[in-house]
Amino acid sequence: MDVKVWMYLAYLTVSIGLTIWVARALSRNGLVFLEDVFADSRLAGAVNSLLVVGFYLLNLGYVTVAMKESDPVGDTSQALEQLSMKVGFVLLVLGALHFFNVFALGRYRRDRLRQQATHPPLPPVRMLPPQGGPVPAAGPNPPAR
Repeated sequence: MDVKVWMYLAYLTVSIGLTIWVARALSRNGLVFLEDVFADSRLAGAVNSLLVVGFYLLNLGYVTVAMKESDPVGDTSQALEQLSMKVGFVLLVLGALHFFNVFALGRYRRDRLRQQATHPPLPPVRMLPPQGGPVPAAGPNPPAR
């Protein structure tokens, strides 16, 4: 086999291994976060499973699409350079997917907590005078007492 085929095999091995490792870590550690986001452990488990499946589909799809190398690979050093670029892009995609999920779920959690608040925030009725300073003069219609 030539150098390019070995590079492809190494790329697939490293990329698939990283994908499985990251998916398991995110699934295991993210379940606690999802239970807090959804306040329902059954729903959190279902969403966690769906996120793992989506993660595998997106990342492994990217890995297979990005596998092809159009430039010739002449020697081992060029193969390692191309391999590092490809694995680096896989890692960037993994990180971007992770941060997007955390951001979206964090917004969902914040909105859910805001809706569950017992007292909505009240707008100020009037300005309070500064502490220790002069009281502002009343306008043309002083407040009734």
